[in-house]
Amino acid sequence: AVDKDLRGAVLRPLGEVTMHLPAEIGDYTDFYSSKEHATNVGTMFRGADNALQPNWVHLPVGYHGRASSVVVSGTPLVRPRGQLQADNDDESKGSVYGPSRLLDIELEIGAFLGGSAPQLGRPITMAEAEDLIFGLVVLNDWSSRDIQKWEYVPLGPFGSKNFGTTISPWVVTLDALEPYRCETSAVKQDDPVPLEYLRDPNYSSYDVALEVDLTTKEGSTTTISKSNFRHMYWNVKQQLVHHSVTGCNMKPGDLLGSGTISGTSPGSFGSMLELTWRGRDEIKLSDGGVRKFLQDQDTINLRGFCLGGGERPRIGFGDCSGQILPAGAYDGVDVEKPSPLAAFTGFALHTYWRSSCSWRVRLALAYHGIAYASMPVHLVKDGGHQKAAEYTSGFNSMAQVPSLTFADADGKQQTITQSMAIIDFLDGLACAAGGVALIPSVAGAQGALQRARALQVAEIINSGIQPLQNLSTVRSIKAAVEAGGADTNGAGFAKCFAKERIAAGLAACERIVATSAGRFAVGNEVTVADLFIVPQLYSARRFDVDLSAYPTLLRIEKACEQLDCFKAAHPDAQPDAEK
Repeated sequence: AVDKDLRGAVLRPLGEVTMHLPAEIGDYTDFYSSKEHATNVGTMFRGADNALQPNWVHLPVGYHGRASSVVVSGTPLVRPRGQLQADNDDESKGSVYGPSRLLDIELEIGAFLGGSAPQLGRPITMAEAEDLIFGLVVLNDWSSRDIQKWEYVPLGPFGSKNFGTTISPWVVTLDALEPYRCETSAVKQDDPVPLEYLRDPNYSSYDVALEVDLTTKEGSTTTISKSNFRHMYWNVKQQLVHHSVTGCNMKPGDLLGSGTISGTSPGSFGSMLELTWRGRDEIKLSDGGVRKFLQDQDTINLRGFCLGGGERPRIGFGDCSGQILPAGAYDGVDVEKPSPLAAFTGFALHTYWRSSCSWRVRLALAYHGIAYASMPVHLVKDGGHQKAAEYTSGFNSMAQVPSLTFADADGKQQTITQSMAIIDFLDGLACAAGGVALIPSVAGAQGALQRARALQVAEIINSGIQPLQNLSTVRSIKAAVEAGGADTNGAGFAKCFAKERIAAGLAACERIVATSAGRFAVGNEVTVADLFIVPQLYSARRFDVDLSAYPTLLRIEKACEQLDCFKAAHPDAQPDAEK
């Protein structure tokens, strides 16, 4: 029987917790151990007769990766930039600099090491290997194929792999996986027989089903690949033993990537390079779209699970998810500015692409260089997802966006709502780390006046315009007019009412910034006033407000639009944007 009191005491709803990396990763090594994958890639580039390099069946090929850029599921990654071959057919023409156009995934399993490994100079034996493998995670070794093409000779991949590796947060131990031990797809290693130190008397892998989901920025999800961890020629024990054969010492928390895991059929290939056969073919998506490689705002989620049956339970590995942000998404951040994330982690913003309140917070996050996961909440579909009990009870009892969630130093989830409160909180984090606040805090009389002007503009929009153009307000006015039985178009009346209040509020803002503005609304630095003005002008256009009477506001808007943080926060750049 299930002890409900005990379960309630020790378990928490997933929506209330923030997952972190399961270990402090000291070193990360990635292998190339699926024969099916290696054969596919070799066939593409060298032909079927020379698909595998001569050494491939003699040892587990691997390379050292970058531990600092291993991130937990849910962390966004920026499209990498680097050197690309200028002419794909002529290497002599050199290279150009730019964003990767051939951004790919690699479906892998990662192995975390534990225990007490031998000291430097003494290799790990096959008999010791399994006891030093703590458990497995799902791993996506994101790859830039065009950067890789130019850089990999003679020492292999470098920048094309070091910009990000995503792992699932749940470590599944080998003890838990023992009931799912199975033959590898190779069945046995006899052509050739491995050298003695690599021979595994219990040569096997694990029956872990693997799936790859691609979600577009519009929210359409397609499963583009289904594979299995059994498609390994060199298993994880052999990888570990070979890693240490020279005497290399291993430490708890070290991470070994299996290499891309591909099956024998096209639908089981573990990379888009294979799924499209080097870009020749297209991956069909469920919404009618196609992909050859990843586009900005695409989200990839790798899933792993062991199917239950009989006395074997179903075991899940959890999500291994990441969204691709446009190249340069964080360029507006001063790289020398101390990070404001020291105290809090796992930021997630519940947002709607066209919500001006959400837009303000996206601007503040981008300005301060705080990475976050976008959690779209559709304000219209199905009557409004913000009204769902799960959302109102877990994130925002007012049934509004935005809601910012994060984990504090004790791992407890915190939630802040209301855009001005969130901006003030983010300012506090930034200032504590030596950054610059959006709500001015310059000392002295002139500084006090500057702060008041910025807040004055923001509050005119926040209190004097926004509530009156809000979707729920417009709907309420429409319903009240129509319920009164008057011979009046309720929707038209509501829009005219909102339009009049928007125009009045913008006129008030124009009078203030006509005297306070420099390059931006209050002086020559971005302030909270700019974060409110730009989204409000966007909303005004939706209500057909004539903006010609507000030349200073329009000039400020144009100046803001040149900044990377404003580009990244724009509605059209959001994953849930509707075209």
